Amino acid sequence: MKRIAWWFPLFYIAVSVAAAQRLPNIAVPEDYNLSFAPDFAMENFAGEETIEVRVLQATTQIVLNAVEIDFKDASITSGGAVQPARVELDDANETATLLVENPIQPGPATLHIRYTGVLGHDLRGFYLGKDEQGSKYAATQFESTDARRAFPSFDEPAYKATFDVSVVAPKDMVAISNRPILSDVPGPGDGKHTVSFTSSPKMSSYLVAVVVGHFEFVEGSADDVPIRVFSTPGRKQLGTFALQAAENILRYYDRYFGIKYPYGKLDLVGLPDFSAGAMENTGCITFRESLLLLDERRAAVETQKRVASVIAHEVAHQWFGDLVTMQWWDDVWLNEGFATWMSSKPLEAWQPDWQEHLDDVQDAIRALNTDSLANTRPIHQAVESPREILGLFDTIAYEKAAAVLHMLEAYLGPEIFRAGVNQYLQDHAYGNATAEDFWEALAQVAKKPVDTITPTFVSQPGAPMVSVRSQCAGKATTVAIEQRRYFYDRARFDAGTDQLWEIPICLKSQAKGAGQSTEKCELLTGKEEEFTLPGCAPWVLANADAEGYYRSSYQPEAVRALAHNIETAFTPAERIMLLADAWASVRVGRESIGDYLALAGGLRSERNRAVVQQLLGQLDYIGGYLVESGDRESYQLWLRRLLAPIAKELGPQAKPGESDEQRLLRAAVLASLGETGKDPEVLAEARQQTRRALENPYSVDPELTPVFFAMAAEKGDAALYDEMLAKLKNAKTPEEYNLFLTTLAGFTDPKLLQRTLQYAISPEVRSQDAMRLIARVMQNPAGRDLAWDFVRSHSPDIEGVGGAFGSGELVNAAASFCDAGRKDEVREFFSVPPVRAASRSLKQSLERITYCVDMKEQQTTPLADWLEHRGGGAGQ
Repeated sequence: MKRIAWWFPLFYIAVSVAAAQRLPNIAVPEDYNLSFAPDFAMENFAGEETIEVRVLQATTQIVLNAVEIDFKDASITSGGAVQPARVELDDANETATLLVENPIQPGPATLHIRYTGVLGHDLRGFYLGKDEQGSKYAATQFESTDARRAFPSFDEPAYKATFDVSVVAPKDMVAISNRPILSDVPGPGDGKHTVSFTSSPKMSSYLVAVVVGHFEFVEGSADDVPIRVFSTPGRKQLGTFALQAAENILRYYDRYFGIKYPYGKLDLVGLPDFSAGAMENTGCITFRESLLLLDERRAAVETQKRVASVIAHEVAHQWFGDLVTMQWWDDVWLNEGFATWMSSKPLEAWQPDWQEHLDDVQDAIRALNTDSLANTRPIHQAVESPREILGLFDTIAYEKAAAVLHMLEAYLGPEIFRAGVNQYLQDHAYGNATAEDFWEALAQVAKKPVDTITPTFVSQPGAPMVSVRSQCAGKATTVAIEQRRYFYDRARFDAGTDQLWEIPICLKSQAKGAGQSTEKCELLTGKEEEFTLPGCAPWVLANADAEGYYRSSYQPEAVRALAHNIETAFTPAERIMLLADAWASVRVGRESIGDYLALAGGLRSERNRAVVQQLLGQLDYIGGYLVESGDRESYQLWLRRLLAPIAKELGPQAKPGESDEQRLLRAAVLASLGETGKDPEVLAEARQQTRRALENPYSVDPELTPVFFAMAAEKGDAALYDEMLAKLKNAKTPEEYNLFLTTLAGFTDPKLLQRTLQYAISPEVRSQDAMRLIARVMQNPAGRDLAWDFVRSHSPDIEGVGGAFGSGELVNAAASFCDAGRKDEVREFFSVPPVRAASRSLKQSLERITYCVDMKEQQTTPLADWLEHRGGGAGQ
C-alpha cells in the first residue's frame, strides 16, 4: 500500500478500538468460493461463500473474523455429514464463531455461509463511492484488517488460500477482480449479469479485490501480460501515461527477478473515492485516481514522477507482499520497505533524467528526521490490534526500511544483493516469511554478516551519528570514528545510550596533491574504532555515495575543508547528505547556524535540482521559524542574493529542449525566492503568470503554475478566490482539482480562509480530501491559529467527515506550531475522547513543537549576529 506525501504523510485510517486477538489455531483455509451481489439502491450487498478448510484438531467450533456481517445461515460439512452451525459474534474481537453439536475431526471440511453486509461510506471493506457524474460504484479496500467486513474469513496474512470470485452486477456495470474473467452470463433476473473469475493462486485475504461500476479502460501489454488502466467514464484518455509506465515497469521487474510476473493480467483501477494512495491487490491494483490519471499535455513533471513512482511501488508489491507475504504485520516492512526500495530502479532505467537515486537520498533523510525523535519506533515492532497494525504504515516502514536496504545493497554489491533477494523470493513463493528469513537468505548468498548487521537497524529504534576525527601521520591518515544514537533532544544526545549498530561505513578522502578521491569501506561494530587511509587527507567524508543510513559529524576544521570542496569533490548524493548532516549538527549545538549558512553560500554555483531542493527546504525553515521580525529583511536580502544567479540563468519560463530537472529546479528556486525571499520581481511575475494560467492553462509551464498560484494567493482578494473556487468545481483532471484545492488553503485573508475551512467539511469535498485541506490551512502561517480554533470548535463535524483524528492528518499538521502554549493545547485536545489520536503520532508532533521552540531559543540570537556581520553577501 502506498502512502501519500503531497503535503504531509497522508494516510486515512478509520480507527478501530478493538483489541482483536489472533485467531485460534483450529483450522486453516485452502480455498474460498465467494459471491458478491451489491445493491446500490439499498447500499448493501448479499454474499455467499464456501470455504474449504483443513481442520487441525477435533473441535465443535471454528472461529472466523467478521465485522458488520449479518449471518443468514451457516453450516459445516465434514466426513460426509452436514451440520447446521450456530453463530456467536464477538464484536470486540471482530470474530464470529461457528458452533456445531458433533465434533469435527481433523482433516478436510467445508464451511458454507450466506450473509449480507453494508456498502459503507468510510472507504474500507466493501464500500460505496461516486464518480464525477454522481454515479455510484462499489470497491474494496481490505488492508490491513478489513476483508472481514466483506466476507467472514481467516483475515490474517499467514492464512493464504486460493480464491474463486463471482459478482452479480447491474448489466450496464463492469466487474473487475484479481483474476481474468472466466464467464459472463445474464441473470439472475432482468437487468443483472454474473461475472465469474478464474481461480487465483494462493494469497492472503487482504489482497482480494472487487470493483463494480461504470468504468472504461485503455489497454496494452508487457511480456505477454495484458495491462489495462481503468477510469470512470470520460477519463480513460488520462490513463495513457500510466499504461506506458506500467509496461516499462513490468518489463524491468520481469528481468530483475528470478520469477516472472505471477498473476496473468494486470489491471490498474483509478477510483475517485479511495482512502490510501494505492493498494497492491494481486492483479488488480486500486489507486486514488489522482495518483494514476493525468493529462500528458499539461501534467507537471512532479505529477508524472509521483504517478510513475506509485505504480512502480505497487507493481513491486506483486512480488514483495503478494507472492511472498510477511508472516504477521510486525514485519510489514518486508512489504513496504522492499517496494519503496525497488520502485526507483525501473524509473531510473526508464526516465534517467528524473534522477530517482537522488530522491532516494532525500527519502532516507526524511526517515533519519523521524528517527531523531525520542518517540520513533523500530522497523520491527510487535502489534496485535487493528489500531496498532495501521500505525505501522509510516516513514519507518517505508523510507527507513528502504534506506537500510539501499545500505545493504551497497555493502554487498548490487548483483550479490539481487541474488539474495531472488533466493528469498524463490524459497518463499506463494507463502509467508519473516525478517529473519530475509537476512538469512542474504547472508547465505553473500557470505557476509548480514544476519548480524541487519537486526541492529531493524530491531532497535533510532539511528546512529558517527563522529569523525582524522589526523595525518606521515603518509597515512588515521580516522577515529565514534557512534552514538542521534536525538534532536540535546540533553538526550549528550547523555548517550548503550545502543550499538553494526554499520557498513564507506570513507572517502582525497590526499594532498592527489588528483582523485579514494574510498575505503569498513564495518564499524564497536562504540569507537580507528581506521587508516592512505595519504595525508585534509578531509574525510564518512558516508561515500550517501548509501549509509546514519548521520555524520565532523570537527570544525574538517567542516571548513569539506565546505571548501563541496562543489568539486563530492557527488550530488553526497552533497545532499552533507547538508542534512550539517543541519543535524546545528540542531544539537555541534555546529553554529552561521557555519551552516556559510556552507549554503558555498553552493552558489550549485545547479543540481535535488541538492538545491535539500538546501532550500532548510533555508525556508529558517526563514519561517528562526528569523526575528527585525532581521527578516536582512535574511530575505541574503537569500535573494544567493539564489539570484540561478534564477537569472534559468529565467522565469521554461525553454524549448530543456530537461525535466531544469524545470524542477526553476520551480524550486522561484518558490523560495517568492515565498521566503519576497523577491519583488518574482512576486510580480507570479501575479502576471497566474492571470495567464487562469485564462489559458496551456500558456504557463505546469511545473510553475502551483508556484505562481501560491504566491498570488498570498495577496489574493475575494475575486481571485471566487475564480479559483469556480475552477476547482469544474476541474477536468485530478491534478487540476488538487492544484485549485491547494490554492484555496494558501490565501492569507482570514475571511477567505474561513470559507476554505467551511468548504472542507461541506458535502462538496470528498472525505479523503477534507482533512488535508484543513491541515493545509493549519500549515499556512496566516491560517495556523484560525484553523486550530476551527478544528477545536467543529470537532463533531470534522470527525463525521472522515475520521480525521484517527488518521493523523491534523495531528501531523499540528506539528507546524512553534509555540509552547499551543503544544499544551494540542496535547490536551487530542488526548481527550472522542478525538483521541494515535499515541505515537501525537507524541511525535509534540516533540517537533518542542524542538522548534528550542531551536528558536538557541539560534535566533546567533542568526541575528551572523546576518548583521556576515550576511551581506551570499558567498560570505
